[in-house]
Amino acid sequence: MEKINILLSSSGIANLEFGQFVMILVGLGLIFLAINKKFEPLLLLPIGMGTILVNIPEAGFYVTPVLDEAGNVLEEGSGLLYYIFHLGIGTGMFPLIIFMGVGAMTDFGPLLANPKTLFLGAAAQFGIFATVLGAVVLSSTGFVDYSIMQAAAIGIIGGADGPTSIYVASQLAPEILGAIAVSAYSYMALVPLIQPPIMKALTSKKERAIVMTQLRPVSKREKIVFPLVVLILVAFFLPDAAPLLGMFCFGNLMKESGVVERLSDTAQNALINIVTIFLGLGVGSKMSAEAFLNLETLGILILGLVAFCIGTATGVLMGKIMSKFSKTPINPLIGSAGVSAVPMAARVSNKVGLEANNQNFLLMHAMGPNVAGVIGSAVAAGVMLSYFS
Repeated sequence: MEKINILLSSSGIANLEFGQFVMILVGLGLIFLAINKKFEPLLLLPIGMGTILVNIPEAGFYVTPVLDEAGNVLEEGSGLLYYIFHLGIGTGMFPLIIFMGVGAMTDFGPLLANPKTLFLGAAAQFGIFATVLGAVVLSSTGFVDYSIMQAAAIGIIGGADGPTSIYVASQLAPEILGAIAVSAYSYMALVPLIQPPIMKALTSKKERAIVMTQLRPVSKREKIVFPLVVLILVAFFLPDAAPLLGMFCFGNLMKESGVVERLSDTAQNALINIVTIFLGLGVGSKMSAEAFLNLETLGILILGLVAFCIGTATGVLMGKIMSKFSKTPINPLIGSAGVSAVPMAARVSNKVGLEANNQNFLLMHAMGPNVAGVIGSAVAAGVMLSYFS
């Protein structure tokens, strides 16, 4: 009988706390959204599973290190999710590898064919810096208490770029990485729901129906030279942006050079898929009950949504300004694609444009600011790291 009591007392059920139960339900909810709603399933599914695993009592998936009062390690951490997080996310390696894969899948052609769309990508990054100020103001009210580094990490959510958000959070505020990652990928998944009302509220039907002229052909030489020029210029002026942008441009160069098809194919498929699995599990490992169920996390979710909405709105407003002064027609809807949710934001621009004019195909035009948004979010991340790290 004593052995049975010992066995029962060491079981997960006996040690399950209410917060852990809630977070297990959150994990199940993320898996439901991934499978049933197909919201960013490549990441929400492993994040959801990681959330469930890390909240199972006594399972040992993530054992935090034991520290003394001075912060010295008395006992090292252990567990599968602990090692995944610290080896891949804590070091910043996983987001950088994913950026390389995204670069290998990116076509700079639409941006090069219409360089003016670079301004739309830049305008959409305003949400990042506005949200940093918002986080500071919110902290001053006493409702929550964000440090300036946490505020900078939260602001990056406005770029709608999951890997960049994770990379910056891992460098500036690893203690809130789980909330930032879930917020960033959730809003990326909800682009088709969040953006259209903002786009329609800021534009008239006449503006949404504007048909843009066909893009010019872009040579292979331009596509090879462009990522190299961008990398060199940005890296010399803002070295902190070089890791993200460097891997992005390297992946794109492998694709456009045409001489390393095997490497490009690996970066686009096998490698990015493997890293995505571990990245999702690693992010889920930071969604333990004690780290996630608090007012600070609620504030992050709210500020992340505000950042994304501001980024969408400023992109559309810049599109309206450019439309008035441009000699060639510009549909303001493509400004919403300046957030770097590639290619979903561009597809939403195209969808809303087709609703106003069934002959209005904006997808390739919207890919210009969409790709510019990726560059813009990497540069914004470099600015944050340069000032606050």
